[in-house]
This record gives sequence, C-alpha cells and structure tokens, in this order.
Amino acid sequence: MKVGVVTFPGSLDDVDAQRAVRLGGHEAVALWHGDHDLRGVDAVVLPGGFSYGDYLRCGAISRFSPVMAEVIEAAQRGMPVLGICNGFQILCESHLLPGALIRNDHRKFVCRDQRLRIENVATPWTSSYEPGAEVTIVLKNGEGGFVADADTLDRLEGEGRVVARYLDVNPNGSARDIAGITNERGNVVGLMPHPEHSVEDLTGSGTDGLGFFTSLAAAVLS
Repeated sequence: MKVGVVTFPGSLDDVDAQRAVRLGGHEAVALWHGDHDLRGVDAVVLPGGFSYGDYLRCGAISRFSPVMAEVIEAAQRGMPVLGICNGFQILCESHLLPGALIRNDHRKFVCRDQRLRIENVATPWTSSYEPGAEVTIVLKNGEGGFVADADTLDRLEGEGRVVARYLDVNPNGSARDIAGITNERGNVVGLMPHPEHSVEDLTGSGTDGLGFFTSLAAAVLS
C-alpha cells in the first residue's frame, strides 16, 4: 500500500513515521501541509510534533491546512487515517474524532515507555494485535490528556471505540485511562503514544508498535 505521511511546519516525527511505514511493508509517500491532493495514497498518517508551534491550540491551525481538506474528505469516504500524538490532536480539531486533548494534569511534559492494552482490533491500524494484547510503546507529550463529556465517553465505551488504554499508570490525566480512540466507521484512529518509535529492537524500545503499521496489509487481505 501507499501510505502518505503529512509534514506540517513543526512536525518532528514524520521521518520516523515514514520509516515505520516501510518496516510495515508499505511505500511511504511524503505529503506536505500545503498540498491540495493526496498523490494517490491508500492511507494517511498524521505524525507527532508541534505543528505550527502549538500556537492557539495544539492542532487548531493545522486543521485548516490545505492537505487536511483532502484528508477529511478521504476519511469520510473510508480511507484509513492514523493520527499520532499531535496527529491525534489534529483529528479532534478536525472533528474526525470526538473529544479534545488538553494539558497534562501534572503540568509537565512526560516521556516514558508506556504499557497499553489494545482493546479494539477491528480497525485497519490494529488488526495485527490480539484482543486485549498488552504492549509497551513510547509516550511523549505535554498536552495528552484526553477529555470529553460523559455522554461521549459512555458512547465510546459502549460502542467499543476505545482502541487503547493506559495500564499501570495514567501518565497525563486522560479520562478513563483512554490512550486512543476510533471513529464510528473504524477507519480513523487517534493515538497519543508513538508506535513509530517502537518498531525496532535497535532503539531499545522494542517492536510492540509495529503492529499499527503491519495491520494495514492484514486489513486489505481480509
């Protein structure tokens, strides 16, 4: 598959995401925030970083980048879209996912290897995992607290749309220990931890994140 990775001004993890895409067996296609087309890609990754310096609100300016008009339209047609950290924030600002990400409850940037439980394996980004799989993936954020009103949280829980949940410790105050969610259709996933940093043993963080990228092939074959 051809997987587009968008670079916004201030993106930090776009190159890492491209490498993870290739390790997952796909062709990585670099997309620029000012692009007006998606260059024929089959899926899109919105990477982590500090797009537009996190001015106004994290992801609030990126949401209006030309490329996002194309991503929103493609996502509404069913294209798989993964937003990682800042990408998750952009997805929420774009209303492709509900809720919002706010400043960590302890008001400090956190960087750690984080244990997660994968709770939804029906998405194109998680189908390589077993239900309930416990994995360790790099986490690094300053505004990673997922919040939503009680009705939205109940709906996410009731519809099985919580993709991943923090284990052992809640690192940022996210409601109900939620680390990642999906939309109603299941093609759009937002995740605060960074699976692209956990794809090679060489980095010391293991390979537990690689499934987010190999899952695309499994989804197509199914």
